[in-house]
Amino acid sequence: MTTARRIVIAPDSFKGSIPAADAAVAIAEGWVRRRPTDHVVLRPMADGGEGTLDAFEKSVPGAERVPVRVTGPARVPVDAFWVRLPATDGRPGGVGVVELASTSGIELLGDDRHPLTASTLGFGQAIAAALDAGVSRLVVGIGSSASTDGGVGMLTALGARFMNDFGASVPPGVDGLGEITTLDVTALRPPPAGGLTVLSDVTNPLLGETGAAAVFGPQKGLDSAGVARAEAGLAALARAADGLDLAVRPGAGAAGGTGFGLLIWGGQMVPGSAAIADLTGLARDLAGADLVITGEGRYDGQSAAGKAPAHVAALAAEAGAPVALVAGVIDGDASAFRRAVSLTDLAGSVSAALAEPDRWLREAGATLAD
Repeated sequence: MTTARRIVIAPDSFKGSIPAADAAVAIAEGWVRRRPTDHVVLRPMADGGEGTLDAFEKSVPGAERVPVRVTGPARVPVDAFWVRLPATDGRPGGVGVVELASTSGIELLGDDRHPLTASTLGFGQAIAAALDAGVSRLVVGIGSSASTDGGVGMLTALGARFMNDFGASVPPGVDGLGEITTLDVTALRPPPAGGLTVLSDVTNPLLGETGAAAVFGPQKGLDSAGVARAEAGLAALARAADGLDLAVRPGAGAAGGTGFGLLIWGGQMVPGSAAIADLTGLARDLAGADLVITGEGRYDGQSAAGKAPAHVAALAAEAGAPVALVAGVIDGDASAFRRAVSLTDLAGSVSAALAEPDRWLREAGATLAD
């Protein structure tokens, strides 16, 4: 009789294809098709971008989804939610987890980008809703931003005023950055007493050739003139905020400079995947696992530098558990994994894998179980 094994499935999202939670389910379905008696534990991961809320909601007992309606990056209403976690420090109100991707993220725009006017206003509105609900601590994930506004929209929603020479509030997005001469924080709400933790896997500064505009602006639809305009605007923001020292900190350029805005507000930047693993107790679930399966859309040379699969693999190694990798495309050294399965190889092409990610993730799970 075959002994039942304990399998922990902890993938990141396959960006542009399938969320981490759905990817974990698909891999599990494939696995149990071959080994129906095994005990499978689903632990979807994230690094601060899309899927961060799912990772907490599905991994933390007592997590509560709280709906919120916000102004999206295209200035139209977006139905989103934040997650309340039970308090672990004795403070009332619990921990509020807010995700930029679901409130001000680029995925909300599709192909219709708004690089000059998109803002983080909706992200700030969701944070304000969590504060209104009385959370004692905030954890915010800031990947996948649609804008390059330096967090101005977010801080505006929290009570700050960004004004031009005439004392008028500036327009949203890159369009308004260059006009900023004054920042009034008189009415800016304080972070909760338990602190503000910012999850990001990006270490870029706010300005310069490795900054928010130069590196990430083109991904959001900025042409060369738009990048130059955004760079000048972010510099104006840093001067008005008296924050040139914060602008050079690692992560200040994350999410179109939203990292900088959160540093102004008193946030502590931490590597996203490591913090999520810690806050959700992933190491506890890996103890005693016979196999850990992780994955992401593209595994390449950058994946080993702090991305979720690398952190899951490191925790599994500490627990003495072997690790397998599932990725849409494998374009890097995967020798650290016991086995590695590419969805592109299974499907025959990238387009086929992208067209039916759940099907090929099930096949990957079955392949690993054989």
